[in-house]
Amino acid sequence: MTRYFFVILIMALIGVAIVVKAGVTMFAERQYWQDVADRFVKENVTVKPNRGNIISSDGKLMASSLPEYRIYMDFMSGEKDEKRRKKDQARRDSILKANMDSICIGLHKIFPDKSAAQFKAHLQKGRQAKSRNYLIYPKRISYIQYKEVKRLPVFCLNRYKGGFKELAYNQRKKPFGSLAARTLGDVYADTAQGAKNGIELAFDTILKGRDGLTHRQKVMNKYLNIVDVAPIDGCDLITTIDVGMQDICEKALVDKLKELNATVGVVVLMEVTTGEVKAIVNMTQGRDGEYYEVRNNAISDMLEPGSTFKTASIMVALEDGKITPDYIVDTGNGQKPMHGRVMKDHNWHRGGYGKLTVTEILGVSSNVGTSSIIENFYGSNPQKFVDGLKRMSIDQPLHLQISGEGKPNIRGPKERYFSKTTLPWMSIGYETQVPPINILTFYNAIANNGVSIRPKFVRAAVRDGEVVKEYPTEVINPKICSDKTLAQIREILRKVVGEGLAKPAGSKQFHVSGKTGTAQISQGAAGYKTGRTNYLVSFCGYFPSEKPKYSMIVSIQKPGLPASGGLMAGSVFSKIAERVYAKDLRLPLTSAIDTNTVVIPNVKAGEMRETQRVLEELNIKIQGKITDSGKEVWGSTHPAPQAVVLESRGIMQNFVPSVVGMGAKDAVYLLESKGLKVNLVGVGKVKSQSIANGSVVKKGQTITLTMH
Repeated sequence: MTRYFFVILIMALIGVAIVVKAGVTMFAERQYWQDVADRFVKENVTVKPNRGNIISSDGKLMASSLPEYRIYMDFMSGEKDEKRRKKDQARRDSILKANMDSICIGLHKIFPDKSAAQFKAHLQKGRQAKSRNYLIYPKRISYIQYKEVKRLPVFCLNRYKGGFKELAYNQRKKPFGSLAARTLGDVYADTAQGAKNGIELAFDTILKGRDGLTHRQKVMNKYLNIVDVAPIDGCDLITTIDVGMQDICEKALVDKLKELNATVGVVVLMEVTTGEVKAIVNMTQGRDGEYYEVRNNAISDMLEPGSTFKTASIMVALEDGKITPDYIVDTGNGQKPMHGRVMKDHNWHRGGYGKLTVTEILGVSSNVGTSSIIENFYGSNPQKFVDGLKRMSIDQPLHLQISGEGKPNIRGPKERYFSKTTLPWMSIGYETQVPPINILTFYNAIANNGVSIRPKFVRAAVRDGEVVKEYPTEVINPKICSDKTLAQIREILRKVVGEGLAKPAGSKQFHVSGKTGTAQISQGAAGYKTGRTNYLVSFCGYFPSEKPKYSMIVSIQKPGLPASGGLMAGSVFSKIAERVYAKDLRLPLTSAIDTNTVVIPNVKAGEMRETQRVLEELNIKIQGKITDSGKEVWGSTHPAPQAVVLESRGIMQNFVPSVVGMGAKDAVYLLESKGLKVNLVGVGKVKSQSIANGSVVKKGQTITLTMH
């Protein structure tokens, strides 16, 4: 009994000590511990910066981070004090119950895929469960939808009174859809996780900015976010891509791919003197037969280039003084045995070409003629020919601004698998692998007076309108050949288009220079003849010939015959070149008008008050002036002899309006305000809309606008 008494006594004393210590802590030391708590509340909270935009060379937004939201309801929000919380809960329940029908009808209008009854059952379920974080709608919503939801009863109150709350995400958007999508690259769904590929990945450190730090501290009985280190937003990148040229290239290529049922198509358009890539298109046929940007084939495809490589072979012989443009080769009947294999011209079955000059050899793309020259002068010393190619830097990797490029594979006689047949077949573009953009860089050097420059995709990084970093033009090789060789090959390439098989690549408006290419695509270990033969048809050149401004390569992979680089790739080149030339044409206005002429501009349809404001600033006469009532006024315009006529038209509440003639900005704003999702195709003014004017609006429905 004595032992148990002492155990109970000790436990009682410990209990008394705990109670006393608790009392001291609660009363005597209360202020001290309160100060400690105030100093250590949520220290070092990371604040993510805004990711920089990617902008085209003509100032259009190509990639930007836009907010998306998930919306939640806290059915138990309110005061921490139990009595006040219960009182607030009862009040909030009564408000929610009174407005439930209005809320659900409003949600149905914003999200038509769920009925008002479904929303009501869903919300009542969360209310009964007394959920603190109840998802109202299963999908992420746009900023416009979020603002509409915030206007609904109860949801318009703050989160403590109404219980509505949101979780914001930064989502990367590309306003021009597939245009240059592979080159721009992708980021992860949460942009804070970084980028996957393309410009987004290559310039991730510049685009993503720098994290900031905050902590929460109690000031005047309120908790505030105190900024320790302010976040620094990412820089915007000014790319070299021209949206208009990109659109021209994509449309022309896709039209031809569909016509040929081709599998892959590539177009790269580059400015000759700067190396700026103005357009880059990479299209791969999907299982549904449509074409998509899947991978950056222009920089990564390691294929045998075929006849576009003959230009380099002939240049080596010209530079070494072995031949002249008038040097004659007898190609015979279009067939010539070479070390146990037969070299054939494409017209061998019609008897061949017979005797040809060097200019004619490239003009008709003679395999026998080209390989005979190289075999004759370099057969005993193949390394000299390979050294000649290396002098022109055609074997060098480009070290582009974006990752994924292939390294040219041009073998020498000391390397493995270099046989006696390698040299003649190498001379016509086989047994070598060179990505399309490397071939373009070589032809661009010919157009650029022999200076080989590195293609670039990004011009500058800017922040708040100030240039942070510029990316200048970089020279790979200051002179790929002598001026004499350069003059000779430029004249030959002009005649290839003007008089040879590349005529479809030419234009009546200006001269084009370049070379066609048609090659069988190897199936790897299976060779060239297994199953159906696939072909690579291409054309690489520049324009205008006399003063080159742009160089371009068109490369198409297609199954089976017929296969013609001139007719297929060349026709695409011609169409793009003419449209780019017309787009780039600048005529002085003074040459078209005199001082007495009244210039009446062609004005887009849209919001008439803004149109009127601009015209007034330009001192252009207006008929049918709009009275500024503070409300939006939509309408169209047409030119009169001495003025611009403004015509307003009413916009009915629940019907699809006509946006034909409007610019993208006004058209998208007006249609999205009606609850429609907008898909833009092309650039310019709206030419047509997929949902007819006057149709009943179905919110959430997608309307496609064709721009022209």
